[in-house]
Amino acid sequence: MNKKLLTVLFCAFLVAGGCSLLAYRMIGAKMGAGGRSATTRVISAATDLKLGTILTASNLTTTEIAGALPKGAILKPENAIGRGMIADVSQGEPILESRLAVAGSGGGLAAIIRKGMRACAVKVDEVIGLAGFVTPGMRVDVLVSGDPPGSPSNGAGTQVRTLLQNIEVLSAGTDIQKDSEGKPQQVRVVNLLVTPDQAEILSLATGLNPGGNMGHIQLVLRNPLDTEVAQVNGTGMAQLFGGPAAAPPAARRGLFGRAALKPAPPVYSIVVYNGAQRSESKFVMAEGNQ
Repeated sequence: MNKKLLTVLFCAFLVAGGCSLLAYRMIGAKMGAGGRSATTRVISAATDLKLGTILTASNLTTTEIAGALPKGAILKPENAIGRGMIADVSQGEPILESRLAVAGSGGGLAAIIRKGMRACAVKVDEVIGLAGFVTPGMRVDVLVSGDPPGSPSNGAGTQVRTLLQNIEVLSAGTDIQKDSEGKPQQVRVVNLLVTPDQAEILSLATGLNPGGNMGHIQLVLRNPLDTEVAQVNGTGMAQLFGGPAAAPPAARRGLFGRAALKPAPPVYSIVVYNGAQRSESKFVMAEGNQ
């Protein structure tokens, strides 16, 4: 093989190697650019944050998120500092606008009350509070049981009525109160989100008797997806033992109802014929003369 042919082959190998290296680098660069997506730094929780916490700089950190950002993500710490938490947030979780109260409204329970609604506290025990299963965001029905005031001998005995249905729970926890002797005691309190009218009903039901032996509040847990209002007539103690049925719903009023209305006295008519003339007289018979 002559020297000229070797030179040509050597040059061809060099050109082929250079082209291969250039193609490899170009393809690798494109694949690397396609595999890496842009990241954005968002504000997240430095520690576990509880409802009502007023955010400070020490509560915040940053987290990089690749791709699309969650709706309401906060990019600057000054947009979060000084605002109250209206939901619990775990450490490292991005802080969203939907988890924060409006700027200037502070923190605590008041910040999460929607416009036109009220937070009404109901004092319950551990059993009535569904043994800790009542948590914020759940839905409950409110029942009251007791002896109807002013009607000790209505024949039904102790009665129970469904006061409110599909009520949202704002918060549930314990509060320190003092008993009649001034000693501190823990009391379980559940805050319910109600309308002003419903707040009046709850206030009346919880204040039937400060001693607690006339009215008794019970919370009944329901499925949050079940928003239908059931038609319930209430139940009396006598019905549990085969006694007379309770009065129909139309005859009730207030929390525990009322006795059936007294029927109207009968009306009698007398028709008198005098020849071709006809006359009719009506009168009501008194009860004692029937």
